[in-house]
Amino acid sequence: MSYGPSPERIAHLATSYLAADYRWELDGVWLRLAIGQLAPEVDTAFPDAGRFGLMTAANPGQHMRADIDNRSADRALQRRMDELGLRYRPAFVSAPNRVWRAYNWLLVAPDVDAFDTLARDFGQIGTLLWSRGTPVRLRMQASAPRACAGTAWVDWSDPIGARAAGHADTEAKSARSP
Repeated sequence: MSYGPSPERIAHLATSYLAADYRWELDGVWLRLAIGQLAPEVDTAFPDAGRFGLMTAANPGQHMRADIDNRSADRALQRRMDELGLRYRPAFVSAPNRVWRAYNWLLVAPDVDAFDTLARDFGQIGTLLWSRGTPVRLRMQASAPRACAGTAWVDWSDPIGARAAGHADTEAKSARSP
């Protein structure tokens, strides 16, 4: 039995995320993030943080929803981040041709387990998560499809699929690239 998006859909999503335009806000200025590149402005803005993440609550499981529903989910994500005592800044991601855009949040110093829990709870297949001084990485909550084997700057895990298949104790596997 298959759970979640097909391998072809996951490969398409990963390709879309890798090509997307990521921005975050600091003091009224929108700064760029790019997967596979360092984020020196983030490091400088938050010198005490060792890790950063980017996520949204929009369109869980990649099912398109009305803007009003996405905004409601965004407020719920903000409440959860506040409850967890997380620091965050406004961010967004958009397709290079601007056919889609999603509100996001840059999370400052998130715990990896808490970050992954938020991603799962809000149905997010793709997020960004990286350590200070290292290139930005795409974090996919899915198994790597054959078409994406060895894709640079992508970490793959499938805790949702493992849980759905009855393997809740299975550790998330990550394929590390450069």
